[in-house]
Amino acid sequence: MDLKIALLPGDGIGPEIIEQAVLVCDKIAKRFDHNIIWKKGLVGAAAIEDCGNPYPEKTHKICLESDAILFGAIGDPKYDNDPLAKVRPEQGLLKMRKDLGLFANIRPTFTFPSLINNSPLKKERIEGTDLVFLRELTGGIYFGEKGRKDGGETAYDICSYTKQEIKRLAKKGFEMAMKRSKKLCCVDKANVLETSRLWRETVQEMEKDFPQVEVSYEFVDAVAMRLVQWPNSYDVLI
Repeated sequence: MDLKIALLPGDGIGPEIIEQAVLVCDKIAKRFDHNIIWKKGLVGAAAIEDCGNPYPEKTHKICLESDAILFGAIGDPKYDNDPLAKVRPEQGLLKMRKDLGLFANIRPTFTFPSLINNSPLKKERIEGTDLVFLRELTGGIYFGEKGRKDGGETAYDICSYTKQEIKRLAKKGFEMAMKRSKKLCCVDKANVLETSRLWRETVQEMEKDFPQVEVSYEFVDAVAMRLVQWPNSYDVLI
């Protein structure tokens, strides 16, 4: 099988870890008789230095023509403390997510039995932990209207979600729960935020389409505490 993979090392530690990832992928491909065609592109600070654009059209084209993207890291310390910078490395990652429709950040978390004794948490609290976080990536505060007013003395970032943005992420969560332990936790701040109330309302409406899934609703601060107390009590969290 021939596979085209866009290779975006990015910044900082990115090139170093991507170099090793390519070695691993090539070894696996050889073992199973696959052929990986790597197409390298610039993104982030590396792209800014080259052409002034953190996600150039050339890189976007490489991504569109590939079966997958192997991405390293993004960001450069020289931009971190410059509040006046109009172009930043991170803008490249956000634009890539938006332009390619990469709306779901999937983060699996599990414990290796051989490493449990190295954890600061008690064995009985983390043994068997196997959970997945799904985070929405193309809506919310990162992509909302932002700016300053009152002569620069007031700054604002507007957080908004559409029902469609919520539904497509929640659908992924439900589908993943169906393949696992059939438990889904919707994490929000519905006691305070209107956007969270829309999240909760939308997920409640979708429950009827997945009757086998046990759905719970928890505030984010309670989840933060329980993740330390009993992480093995969770399965899929959105």
